[in-house]
Amino acid sequence: MHALVVLPSYNEAENVLPLSADVLSRDPGLEVLVVDDNSPDGTSDLVAEAQREEPRLHLLRRPGKLGLGSAYLAGFRYALDRDYDHILTMDCDYSHHPSYLPSILAEANAFDLVIGSRYVPGGGIANWPKRRRMLSHFANFYTRLLLRVPVRDCTAGFRCYSREVLEVIRPFEIRASGYSFLEEMVWRVHHAGFSIREIPIVFEDRRHGISKIDPSEIWRAAAHVLRTTFRRPPVRRPVVRSDADGVRRS
Repeated sequence: MHALVVLPSYNEAENVLPLSADVLSRDPGLEVLVVDDNSPDGTSDLVAEAQREEPRLHLLRRPGKLGLGSAYLAGFRYALDRDYDHILTMDCDYSHHPSYLPSILAEANAFDLVIGSRYVPGGGIANWPKRRRMLSHFANFYTRLLLRVPVRDCTAGFRCYSREVLEVIRPFEIRASGYSFLEEMVWRVHHAGFSIREIPIVFEDRRHGISKIDPSEIWRAAAHVLRTTFRRPPVRRPVVRSDADGVRRS
């Protein structure tokens, strides 16, 4: 498997190099792309320096803070323009631990989208206050109910997409960011007919630095989900059939 891990970053100088090295150590087929939004703390300069010694580490510099959703899309475009089989997304603050990568990659051999989930048996959250846990549980229940998706953790950012998923579901049409982007991606993947698998992870609060989560994003995401319920899913996965002569045709 030739896979790219996309790490959106903004002021992650303390985390980006240890995390990247940890990710790359998990599988020789993995590569890392840091998508940095012109971090004032020099995150991108650290990555550029490390690239001299690590050919599997890549950097995409952006002119300013353009949002999480657009960072994912930039990573997707980078991957699709090259020969990666799978595209993964992770937080750059160690909230998603690289130790789960082998399990995710193993499941990716059989499923089109694999999600590192907090809300399936065996999953969980460490070091979150009660109010934040309640908001997260409600956001996922609300999304699952309205968008009719069989996913417990619709706002999880620890994911592995097959190349075919990104080629079919038209992610570049999505204008939302943050949680909204993640929720719409699940909706598109499921209603296009692709398979989804959740595996349990324990989500840990960041080790270093300051969280960039805007609490108001939860409410923007709720409004976006409500609007999405009135939309028709944009595409269906092409159905491939085997004819009597053994030739597969869509």
